[in-house]
Amino acid sequence: MSEMKRAARIELVAMDALMVRLFDTIDETNMGWIVAADKQLRQVFAEDLIDLVPSYTTLMVHYDALRLSHAEALQRIEQVLESLQPTDTRQGRRHEVPVWYDPSVGPELTRVAQQAGIAEEDVVKRHCSRDYYVFALGFAPGYGFMGLVHEALATPRLKTPRRRVAAGSVGIAERQTAIYPLLSPGGWNILGRTTFPLFEYALRGEPLLRPGDRVRFQPISREEFVAQGGDTTPLEAAP
Repeated sequence: MSEMKRAARIELVAMDALMVRLFDTIDETNMGWIVAADKQLRQVFAEDLIDLVPSYTTLMVHYDALRLSHAEALQRIEQVLESLQPTDTRQGRRHEVPVWYDPSVGPELTRVAQQAGIAEEDVVKRHCSRDYYVFALGFAPGYGFMGLVHEALATPRLKTPRRRVAAGSVGIAERQTAIYPLLSPGGWNILGRTTFPLFEYALRGEPLLRPGDRVRFQPISREEFVAQGGDTTPLEAAP
């Protein structure tokens, strides 16, 4: 029996869905196991799979109950866990994302700096200092939940979410970071804006970011942002 099978828990979510819980805490080291489980579960369920949703610590398996019984679905999951080994996450795609960091389009940049007791320039340096794993997709098409940001930058979500956050906005919430792929409500702390085309790919059914991918943010000037077609319309600061 594999180490992962001993640690994993399989929970009933619905009559046709099971949650495979591999971990209890969020950590970058989880991703090798999550990516490997995602790949193998898709293979063993094949045409009997309706959807499979990987997340920070779990994978939700939604299967066709007309083709597969609960016992059979459970058996297939246990089959995967029996010999599961982590994938080398260095094989995932690495994306470089240009970001214009500025209080006009990143109105929480100043507040995050003040909370951390550092300069705004240092917030940018720390946000750009590491690769972030894409842990999960959700909220909106192409929206990737990434982490983990430097501990000094960890900032709670806004008490009152904005009704409108501009497409391309780059924000943080606690130790997560993300890019808003389209105009939408949101409660994350916005630091800047990018032209990275998440929504366009998602509309074609080809998410640009996938769980296990890595993202590295690169600071650019306002001039570079504009040259890339960026929208410089200011975003109002949160109360």
